[in-house]
Amino acid sequence: MSSESQESVIAENLKRDPDLWYQWGPYLAERQWGTVREDYSPRGDAWTYLPHDHARSRAYRWGEDGIAGISDVDQYLCMSLALWNFQDPILKERLFGLSGPEGNHAEDVKELYYYLDATPTHSYLKMLYKYPQQAFPYEALVQENKSLGYDAPEYELIDTGIFDDDRYFDVYIEYAKGNPEDILMRVSAINRGPEEAEVLLCPQVWFRNTWTFGILDEKPEISLKGDYAELNHPKLGTYYLYADKPGEWLFTENDTNVEKLFGADTEASHFKDGLNEYIVNGNQSAVNTDLVGTKLGITFRLIAASGGTADARIRLSRKKLKQPFKTFDSVFKKSISEADSFYGAIEAEVTDEDERLVQRQAFAGLVWTKQFYYFDIYRWLKGDKGQVKPPQSRKKLRNNEWTHLYNADIISMPDKWEYPWFAAWDLAFHCLPIALIDSEFAKRQILLMVEDRYMHPNGQIPAYEWDFGDVNPPVHAWGAWRVFQIDRKQRGDSGDLKFLESVYHKLMVNFTWWVNRKDADGRNVFQGGFLGLDNIGVFDRSADELPTGGKINQVDGTSWMAMYCLNMMRMGLELAREKPVYQDIATKFFKHFLHIAGAVFNLPGDIHLWDEQDRFFYDVLHLDDGKKIPMKVRSMVGLIPLFAVETIDPELLEDVPEFKQCLESYLEKRPDLADLISHWEMEGRGERRLLSLLRGSRMKALFRRMLDETEFLSDYGIRALSKVHKEEPYTFYTDGDPHTVAYVPAESENGMFGGNSNWRGPIWFPVNYLLIESMQKFHHYYGDEFKVECPVGSGNYLTILEASEEISRRLVNIFTKDEAGKRAVFKQYPKMQDDPHFRDNILFYEYFHGDNGRGVGASHQTGWTALVAKLIQPRRKESNGQFPRPRCVT
Repeated sequence: MSSESQESVIAENLKRDPDLWYQWGPYLAERQWGTVREDYSPRGDAWTYLPHDHARSRAYRWGEDGIAGISDVDQYLCMSLALWNFQDPILKERLFGLSGPEGNHAEDVKELYYYLDATPTHSYLKMLYKYPQQAFPYEALVQENKSLGYDAPEYELIDTGIFDDDRYFDVYIEYAKGNPEDILMRVSAINRGPEEAEVLLCPQVWFRNTWTFGILDEKPEISLKGDYAELNHPKLGTYYLYADKPGEWLFTENDTNVEKLFGADTEASHFKDGLNEYIVNGNQSAVNTDLVGTKLGITFRLIAASGGTADARIRLSRKKLKQPFKTFDSVFKKSISEADSFYGAIEAEVTDEDERLVQRQAFAGLVWTKQFYYFDIYRWLKGDKGQVKPPQSRKKLRNNEWTHLYNADIISMPDKWEYPWFAAWDLAFHCLPIALIDSEFAKRQILLMVEDRYMHPNGQIPAYEWDFGDVNPPVHAWGAWRVFQIDRKQRGDSGDLKFLESVYHKLMVNFTWWVNRKDADGRNVFQGGFLGLDNIGVFDRSADELPTGGKINQVDGTSWMAMYCLNMMRMGLELAREKPVYQDIATKFFKHFLHIAGAVFNLPGDIHLWDEQDRFFYDVLHLDDGKKIPMKVRSMVGLIPLFAVETIDPELLEDVPEFKQCLESYLEKRPDLADLISHWEMEGRGERRLLSLLRGSRMKALFRRMLDETEFLSDYGIRALSKVHKEEPYTFYTDGDPHTVAYVPAESENGMFGGNSNWRGPIWFPVNYLLIESMQKFHHYYGDEFKVECPVGSGNYLTILEASEEISRRLVNIFTKDEAGKRAVFKQYPKMQDDPHFRDNILFYEYFHGDNGRGVGASHQTGWTALVAKLIQPRRKESNGQFPRPRCVT
């Protein structure tokens, strides 16, 4: 099909019913077990209350999980893949991994799988799962990791040697849509081993259990009608399921096996684990011979020669189909062609083929990690009718102050196994690369977090389900503004001001919460807690009490708030172009920024966040006796003041005359604050102004530290801790006990925050990205005349923009091949580097080794790490979003 005819078909589909293309998607979690939602224990022991070993036998309350799974938007009906290699002790129905207490660096998925392709509305999806032909080493993975200390890396599936002789299947799972309610699933298992091998593929469909918990009164049903299954649901309606040359149709119930798990008597005989019991253990009575139930597995027992492929095909449709597989291949061909056309247009100016591969898989990961997230805190605390009442102690445990919170939405997750719950500050970063391919979804995500059923009545945005009240950096305004800008460039008009205005009003409430809760002395210097920089400080800053007493005035907390002020000011000015009333609000944020800047630069006389001798920012410990101690750790904390920067061009000021008058009047009355603003006359245009916590010599001093390879600059981006602390650790003594911060370039060497959240050296995409954007803003003001040495000591002088592009290049180099064809992200694994069936499948880790770039932590954190897709995208391309859309994107 030509590009022109593709676009006409897409346009016609969009006219008919655009939203229906989102009705089905990859909304299934990869781990529902071990989550807070499913935890009904007295002490909040989520990991032990519902472990992996119980997951196959216990019906979930708040969601479902599976391998390469999809569902409808309400997750009433789910579809995923199960497998068996005739060696494993259990049917592989969900991805295996260690719980938080089991891992030497906390929770960790122990599988190899990759998201390879996806259109924004799931008209085409492709995933790869690597399935060993030998027995899966469940026990070895648990025991080996249990024996390791914090000083050792995680022991992964590939470390067991199970892939060394290539005795595994590459299982490709693909979905395509004939129309919004016609979903085709194709599974292709390629035998990479040296000899013939057998595998059982078992696509399964099931209804989320809504009947046990009193959610819906009427129970749905799946039944066999000759050569197809009929699926009836009281809310979803009727669907029909077809299989091409299947083995057996196996029916059971998505109900808890209470006899097996709890020793309870029951009259029921079919349970959630029925497929496992029948296929693996040969229990004939575990499935319903009446061919009816709420869970269905369709078996394909296949043998593939070495290098050969075994496949299975099923089709789920709203309509009955006489010949469901007649057009099967043509639908896939069309869907793949449209996906290629869509991404071909987006990547038109990305000339490097390897960068295109990395970017497309990053986009794919963003789409695949959408998830249906359902959580009603009030009902969770109260309990369900007819179920065991939750223990009273739960009302004093986590999230008891969030009874207003009710979530039942499709949300972009950080990682659907390691973090199968939304994290609001992660989401702000996800939305930038998402906006490149689906700006409407990105805007909906931004708005979702500030809805009344999410945001606390006091104005706090929920953090994540382990502790909705935790404190993360206030980046939601930044995310909203950047998504607005990307969307505006794609639209080619003045932008979606309705979106901007809607989120702006809610953010004003959130801003007030920050000021009231985190500025203890009312002096525009902020304290906080976690703020995203947990293990590069001396103490756990989330603790209610410091071991020394007193409080820490935080450089990063204060800088985040200065950035927040500038974000809100800039958004207000944009709205003021259409509605002048916003000029007053923009003025408020302008003044608030100036007062924060004044506090940072010691105008009160006793804050001293800036150390003139070291030319760097440090947190300051204020003890109860009035003593003030700078915590001289050279870390990302001291670079975050760079984030608070904004330029105001004369053309903008002309559009907002009241703001301009207030600005000039205020600066005249407060010359002490006026000195904090730089400005220069643009020939024939007026004055361009720079609002920043840093100007001139101080900005240069931070750039000098940041671009020094013996300090922050690594081959793969900006470290979170200066490498100077490798030879010179910082130690603070309290009551004779040492508290030391040393340069550790990868995994944490202590158990703080679970032992896996270490930023003492690893490259961390969100803050690296914000540094790059801030440098672009500084360049916008200073221009090409202002040069910095990069790297320091090289004699190579670059503009600030060129230096930002150098950092961007180093970050991209984590994933792309070097001159020897190696990827830094796979530094520790020769097989991943060299094997043709591994080397072009990318994993997007949580963070990266500060010296060699290898991936560390969660291996599928495509959320914030997908910012690499934004870095790869040429900046000028944002201004032309007129690319063909796959059947989907409105």
